[in-house]
Amino acid sequence: MRKPRYYDPRLPRSVLIVEDEPVQRGMLLKAMPDMGFECAAAASGEEALKELEQAAYTVAILDLNLPGISGMKLFDLIRERWPGMSVVIMTGYGDLSTAKQAIRMDVVDFLTKPTTLGEIEQALDHAYRRALVVNADPAQLLPPRPKPDALPAAQERDNLNLQHLERDAIIEALKRADGNRTDAAKSLGISVRTLYYRLSQYNLDL
Repeated sequence: MRKPRYYDPRLPRSVLIVEDEPVQRGMLLKAMPDMGFECAAAASGEEALKELEQAAYTVAILDLNLPGISGMKLFDLIRERWPGMSVVIMTGYGDLSTAKQAIRMDVVDFLTKPTTLGEIEQALDHAYRRALVVNADPAQLLPPRPKPDALPAAQERDNLNLQHLERDAIIEALKRADGNRTDAAKSLGISVRTLYYRLSQYNLDL
C-alpha cells in the first residue's frame, strides 16, 4: 500500500465501496491500495449495512443506482447511524435535484461516471481530511470500539491529540484562505456552519 499523504492513527484509512456493477467494483477494489486505503466492497445497500455493522470505515463510495435500498437511502442511513463517516457519491445516474439533496446531506464529492482514478483519489483524500476535522469524537465511527481494559488516561490523551490535530488543521486552512471562512470550510470539506461551531469550541478568533 502506498504511504498515505493524510493519516491519523485514530482514524483508519478505510473505504467501503458500494457498487453493483462487478467490473467497476473490481476496478475500484484493485485501485484503493495504490491510493493508500484499505477497502471492502458491497454489491447492494443491504450488503453495505451488514458490513458497516461489523467493521470500521472512514469513507464510503456510493453508487446511487443500487438494487434494493437506493444509494440516497443508504446515504441517509449512514448520516443517521454513523455521522462521522465521509461519503463520496459516484454514479452514472445523477441529476441536479439528486446532487442538491446530496449536498444538503454533506456529501464530500459528487462524481459522475465515467470518472478517472485521479478524480477518485482526489475525492478520497478530501473525504479523509473531512473525517479528521469532523471526528473529534471517534465514537461517531464504527467498531472496533475502545477495548474495555483501556486506561482512561490513555483514552483522554488520544482524544486531546486528535483535537489538537483538528484545531491545527482549521488554523492552517484559515491561513491559506487569508481568513476567508467560506474558502477555509471548503478546503476542509465541512460546512461553514460546522467551521463556526469548531471555532467557538476551540475559542479561536481568527
